[in-house]
Amino acid sequence: MVFDLGGVLVDWRPQALIDAFYSEAELRAALRREGFQHPDWIELDRGTIDEATAAARIAARLGRPQGELEQLFARIREALQPVPAAVEIVRGLRARGGLSLYVLSNMAEPIFRHLEMRHEFFGLFDGIVISGAIKLVKPEPAIFEHLAQRFAIAPGETVFVDDMPANVAAARELGFTAIQFESVPQCERELREILG
Repeated sequence: MVFDLGGVLVDWRPQALIDAFYSEAELRAALRREGFQHPDWIELDRGTIDEATAAARIAARLGRPQGELEQLFARIREALQPVPAAVEIVRGLRARGGLSLYVLSNMAEPIFRHLEMRHEFFGLFDGIVISGAIKLVKPEPAIFEHLAQRFAIAPGETVFVDDMPANVAAARELGFTAIQFESVPQCERELREILG
């Protein structure tokens, strides 16, 4: 079993972050476009730029102070909290036995290290692959291949859970059984159907 983090096991709602960060509709739209939806965000996840560089570039595109955008990354760390009911799925699978459990997530490595230090549930996993640590991102096939090779995973015997349709489609193309996470009850239901 392979789980994504943001939007699955960890709360990740960029629009809520944007809405809490700026009150003006124009600034909210600009932050979405020039921050979270900009190619630089993928490079941040890939680990080819760091948070300070990303903040500086977003600030320049928005015409805002860099320190203001550095605060955004502090808010992101605060907002990334475990989803208790989703973590319980992992605990249940660990208790069931007979399954190896992994994480495959697009995330800047420093943000992941911040999470890892604060939440014990990461100890439930047999292995963790974070995009920023290996310079590969989903949905690129290479990151799935890295996961499979690193942990001797057979895609045809593996279930992958992710909230992003493109990542689910990429996993299926490579032979994984994939669930698009929409809610905890839906994920639990699909897992029961697959695992029996």
